[in-house]
Amino acid sequence: MNARLRKLLEERATAWAQVQDIQARRAKDGYEPTQEDGETYTRALDDVERLSREIEDEERAERLRGQMDAIAPGQRDTNPRTGEERPDVADAYRAAFDKLLRRGLGRLSADEQELLERGFVASEEIRALAAGTDTAGGYTVPEEFLRRMVEAQKAFGGIAQHAEDIETATGADLRWPTSDDTGNVGAILAENTQVTEQDLTFGNGTLGAYTYTSKMVRASLQLLQDSAFDIGGWLAGKLGERIARAAAAHFATGTGTGQPQGLVTGLTLGGQTAAVGAIAYDDLVDLEHAIDPAYRNGNQRYILHDTALRDVRKLKDGNDRPLWVPAIAGGPPSTINGHPYTVDNGLAAVAAGAEPIVFGDIRQAYIVRRVRGAQTMRLTERYADFLQVGFLGFQRLDGKVQNTAAAAALTVRAA
Repeated sequence: MNARLRKLLEERATAWAQVQDIQARRAKDGYEPTQEDGETYTRALDDVERLSREIEDEERAERLRGQMDAIAPGQRDTNPRTGEERPDVADAYRAAFDKLLRRGLGRLSADEQELLERGFVASEEIRALAAGTDTAGGYTVPEEFLRRMVEAQKAFGGIAQHAEDIETATGADLRWPTSDDTGNVGAILAENTQVTEQDLTFGNGTLGAYTYTSKMVRASLQLLQDSAFDIGGWLAGKLGERIARAAAAHFATGTGTGQPQGLVTGLTLGGQTAAVGAIAYDDLVDLEHAIDPAYRNGNQRYILHDTALRDVRKLKDGNDRPLWVPAIAGGPPSTINGHPYTVDNGLAAVAAGAEPIVFGDIRQAYIVRRVRGAQTMRLTERYADFLQVGFLGFQRLDGKVQNTAAAAALTVRAA
């Protein structure tokens, strides 16, 4: 934890203590509020909200900073499983790829071009693997470039951070079993009695590979010619965030037809708020108990839209204690009713008929499939009159609910 983040957490803890102190005084019989108390209370609440936003931004920046700095200039890349240095061909490919980004294919040597050709994916191959998706081909990005892209995606999409994540070598359709065994129980076996059968009931889901594109990212020639500029890190972050914005919306509410199935779309458990257009404390209690206790085993969390977090932070339990508890420096993260939470604005905003909150074991409930590798294209001539170069990124992803019993969604009552 950096010094700025620690300072922000301490400031928020101080402001929150002021809020709780005034709330405790208000709860006492005979308390007569003063104008100063009211101003202090409002100011402290404003400080808590402002500092919470700054803390979320700083935490995200620190996560990304750690990934971007994972491989320093000149550092040898190693295999994360064995710790061994990768073959020299990986270093050569990275160097050739960086040169491609900066100067274009025509400025590469014959050996460098031959090396990059090994990582070229033709449009026909992509169409075949993606079952009819028509898109241009491109050069496969180096592993650390892809790692930065994926990290940018996970930092952007809340669901992707906590879902089960698998990687496959190809984009061929993948049959994926879905099951819920919480309804099956054992039994006492009498002497000389045959054991009865009670098979697991499996559902069948198919994980495909939808081709996501970053659309066009442009960079000036002057920027590309600056050797001190980390073109790989900058471009990986841009491509990753753009693809993540599209994928995050689908991982939350995708229809499952022509796009991934969203978490909210595939869930069958849930509840409805008691009041029209509003969320109450009792609604969250009912939502937590909509799932089996087997999935409230310490891995459960809330996934919610920021407008839902705003409303939840105003809620109190039967003893007038806020449900939302802010994090303190060096302590546990902020919680809702004792459970961790993640904001994902791919879910719907709070409105009548919307589903802005999910609760449960997200890893058990949802799976994200990534096809190994990603491609990028460099367009030299298209923006030459602007002294700019265009880049396109492609990555193939899918997502699906794999266990409908592991999470539940809250619907805001419409009428």
